[in-house]
Amino acid sequence: MPVTSSKRGHWKQTRFIAVIIAAAAVAGAALFLFRRNPAEPIPDHPRLAAGIVMQDVRFFSPALKREMVYRVFMPANAGGRKLPVVYLLHGGGGTFRDWSNNTDVAEFGTELLIVMPQGDDSYYVNAALQPADRYEDYIVEDLAADVARRFPARVDREGRAIVGISMGGFGAVNLAFHHPEKFIFVGGISPAIDVPRRPFSLKRFGQSRRYRQLFGPDGSEGRRGNDPFLEARAADPSKLPYFYLSCGQQEGLLAPNREFAALLDRYGIKHEFHSVTGGHDWGRWSAELPSVMAVLRKHLVQ
Repeated sequence: MPVTSSKRGHWKQTRFIAVIIAAAAVAGAALFLFRRNPAEPIPDHPRLAAGIVMQDVRFFSPALKREMVYRVFMPANAGGRKLPVVYLLHGGGGTFRDWSNNTDVAEFGTELLIVMPQGDDSYYVNAALQPADRYEDYIVEDLAADVARRFPARVDREGRAIVGISMGGFGAVNLAFHHPEKFIFVGGISPAIDVPRRPFSLKRFGQSRRYRQLFGPDGSEGRRGNDPFLEARAADPSKLPYFYLSCGQQEGLLAPNREFAALLDRYGIKHEFHSVTGGHDWGRWSAELPSVMAVLRKHLVQ
């Protein structure tokens, strides 16, 4: 029996729906993996340094209503003094172990309290369509308070900095715009700076679905309120921290980062931007770390 055009249309529609369902299932599985319990046994090989102690802390986050974990590097002997705090945010699919496992950041802990929190796949925002996922509040309120309770941490703006890679780079920049009174320095290394501006895409269904959960639909207040390009236009430059930005010349993120740096120039926001050789990987980020820390130390008030 010949297949009619209506049957062909029905078959195409059914196949399209099946593809969407399959993509949703894959996205759900990926999200589950990204939000795995940090306590699960995964490879951990921190690079330690002489005179530096490492401590992992589990604490209850009121914002997230569950336990979270972070790692700390600090001098073995702080000498009774309060230490400047540097928060290091990991990228998508990563964990609080990433900075210590993939860089020699411990070597910079002689005069600093280095805090590396678990961020899951959150982009460090209060999710628009998942009210329980208040990751911005978790970082700036719960984490900061717990660090101050347990460690000799400075709590003044001049003694706090925040740095991130990729997703964490976006998070650091976004949090600095939302809370400029809390940080004197912000570092965005290969930041996914344009994520809230990315439109829905069937080709990247899982990613687009996640962005919608985090920021809301295209054009929504959640998108606008977390868009660094719009935040830069509305901010008072005199109240902002210093911005250190970089991106690899082989990265797809280079164009939006150049655009963002040009915008900071236009609005008189103090910053520096580096277009460097390399791609979107820990090899490049680790190699750049000494340069980032050198600039950071110039802005922290000792």
